Amino acid sequence: MVVGAFPIAKLLYLGVRQMSKPLANRMKAGAQRSQFFKNYICLPPAQLYHWIEMRSKMRIMGFRGASIKPLNEDLAAELGAELLGEAIIFLIGGGCMVLEYSRQASNAYHKEEELSQTISSLQTQLGELALSTETLDAQLREVNRLLLSLPGPAPAPAPAPSVSMK
Repeated sequence: MVVGAFPIAKLLYLGVRQMSKPLANRMKAGAQRSQFFKNYICLPPAQLYHWIEMRSKMRIMGFRGASIKPLNEDLAAELGAELLGEAIIFLIGGGCMVLEYSRQASNAYHKEEELSQTISSLQTQLGELALSTETLDAQLREVNRLLLSLPGPAPAPAPAPSVSMK
């Protein structure tokens, strides 16, 4: 079942990505038009990403004390919008996964509840059947006792059925 779910998950992810791309493109255009959006939403994550990326590359190459120049404003705005678009795609995909998980958990809970009710119903029916068996057994003993108390030739008593409760 899990193996069969992966192609659907990939397809869902691809669909979410394709639907979110226009949103990311609008954010890029918004970053170029709006100074507030560019300065406070796109530039800080882009500069942080650039600093972390360059810092890790420099350390891998063995340069420890090199200073890192920030990106120019246009590249940083484009990178920030791209990062924001990818974050939105990731959040939408994660939200879809959380919703699917909660739906599956709810279905499992309902199935478990239904099974519990079925077991309870069967146990109740079993108790009722045991009670009616005991009642019928008592009535049969009473009939046998009445038959034995009749005057005349004594008929052979009917054997009591053996009821085994498994």
